[in-house]
Amino acid sequence: MNNTVVQNIYSIRNLSHSYGAHSVLSIEALDIRSGSVVELRGPNGSGKSTLLKVLAFLEPFEGELLFDGNPTYGRDKELRREATMLLQEPYLLRRSVHENIAYGLKLRKLPRKEINERITNSLERVGLEPDRFARRPWYRLSGGEAQRVALAARLALHPRVLLLDEPTASVDEASALLIREAVCRSVHDAGTTVVIATHDTDWIGSVLKTQIVTLRNGRIVN
Repeated sequence: MNNTVVQNIYSIRNLSHSYGAHSVLSIEALDIRSGSVVELRGPNGSGKSTLLKVLAFLEPFEGELLFDGNPTYGRDKELRREATMLLQEPYLLRRSVHENIAYGLKLRKLPRKEINERITNSLERVGLEPDRFARRPWYRLSGGEAQRVALAARLALHPRVLLLDEPTASVDEASALLIREAVCRSVHDAGTTVVIATHDTDWIGSVLKTQIVTLRNGRIVN
């Protein structure tokens, strides 16, 4: 008999979020297991992006949100080192690919050798040759390459949670496949928890077992 206890990395109870008088989230309960893959479904305006931002500790909320079983109130800065979010549109610094990926690593005061190793590894994971791309400026990247650099910058942080908001909506098919492969590898190799909002229901569910969470008007309906 297996007595292993599955740890919830997130536990939500009676969580709400509003923009002024407009309520955009009202979630009674949601548990996300560590190392799992969760797919958020629902129409535009259903609250998917807002929920991702709450889970990334980028938006305030009312109610209870536990991370690893512990309260998160007042710990936003600390927990942003554990969870990182990739948006639909890549926002890169006006610097080289190397400097874009190095930025978050330097904030963590990692040794230069480790920074360089992580940059090389993360570029390889998203299908970009380090020798060709590391010194390339941001303006010489295609849309798909820029999104892969943005993902590489997040993978280099070795996050416990990767939050993805329509990550392949604006990229070419080849880049979308490479992004999916990099995300799947992160789940398999590092046990990364992935929460993804996408309209492409076959994007990751065809490869990894996923927990489906459907939102409508800010509420979970499944």
